[in-house]
Amino acid sequence: MNKSFLILSFFMGAVVLSSNFLVQFPINYYGLNEILTYGAFSYPIAFLITDLANRSYGKIAARKIVYLGFIIGISFTLFFSTNYSDLISLRIAVGSGTAFLIAQLLDIQIFDRLRRNKWFVAPLASSIFGSVVDTFLFFSISFAGTGIPWVTLSLGDLGVKLFVALIMLIPFRLLLSTFKPATQ
Repeated sequence: MNKSFLILSFFMGAVVLSSNFLVQFPINYYGLNEILTYGAFSYPIAFLITDLANRSYGKIAARKIVYLGFIIGISFTLFFSTNYSDLISLRIAVGSGTAFLIAQLLDIQIFDRLRRNKWFVAPLASSIFGSVVDTFLFFSISFAGTGIPWVTLSLGDLGVKLFVALIMLIPFRLLLSTFKPATQ
């Protein structure tokens, strides 16, 4: 297996783990506690990793990185940050896994279809669509019916994810020469 492939898989797992942990903490400044968690800042990096893998290795290898990152991230989440006596903690694990897989696989498909457009079209469009799907799946599975203001949290989270998706275009562009386009 290629060293870059393993590194991307490890980073994907680290992003999933850190995001699952950070989503439990609302930002308690400037009245943002009901509209934003710290997880919104780390999770969009998963789309950068997926898009770089897709660009370099193609969609089949990108899917493998998503699956391996999912296994790493969810395993560590279940082991380190899931309180099995707390229903919310279990719902976060299930919501995270479901939303992550669906959103990342959607990202891969959209990126692959748009890869021949200008350099920024595929990563931006795939990250936007993936972020919308991920956000609403995650928050509805994890927090609906709990009394936690999940709709406002999801909207705040999505706003940050979209902003970070724009910022992630900078490292994506800078790393294009490192991650050569796949020949599929």
